[in-house]
Amino acid sequence: MTFVEKMSLPELGRVRWRRFAIILVPATALMVMLLVLTAQSVLAVSISISGRPINVTAKQLQGQGFELFGVVQHSATNDLPGHSNQIVLAATALRSARISDLCQSVDILGVPMIITAGNGSTPVVATNLVVDADHFSGNASFKHLTLGRDASTLNMVPGVQGPAGGFSMKATQVTISDLVQHAYAVTASSFTLPGFQLRFGGGC
Repeated sequence: MTFVEKMSLPELGRVRWRRFAIILVPATALMVMLLVLTAQSVLAVSISISGRPINVTAKQLQGQGFELFGVVQHSATNDLPGHSNQIVLAATALRSARISDLCQSVDILGVPMIITAGNGSTPVVATNLVVDADHFSGNASFKHLTLGRDASTLNMVPGVQGPAGGFSMKATQVTISDLVQHAYAVTASSFTLPGFQLRFGGGC
């Protein structure tokens, strides 16, 4: 092989670092952005909802680090109340929660799907729990309650904050008995369901 032929052969086994960097940097930036958004719960609080309401009942809920503020959620279809694709909801967030006798019901093709858990001596346990609902009732008691704080300054639940200038409630502790919620979305960092059961038909 001549010297000229050697010079004309492609260099095998070498990385074209400039081209590699051009591809790697945007991918790394995107990954970091997604990690930051997830850590700040931006992705969890603002989601596209299905428009199917979830009926939630519980005998008792005990929570630490309570927040409540308004959010606007969007649906991919115009199946929300008023045939709209957006709805104003109250986001309730808890740093940790213990729930007894939990029941959730949602309509699936005209048939109610029922999920129950925590009916024995071991309650349901959740962390960084966020529920978006348009109806919320029960017998509630709060400790160290604050009303009217700017929702964007909330700090009871890590990374979960409302819109700037929005009204909010916060409390260090909350206890709610005979809980009833008409919700459209539920997210949590962890959700442990002892005695989990799923069935179709019936109700809570």
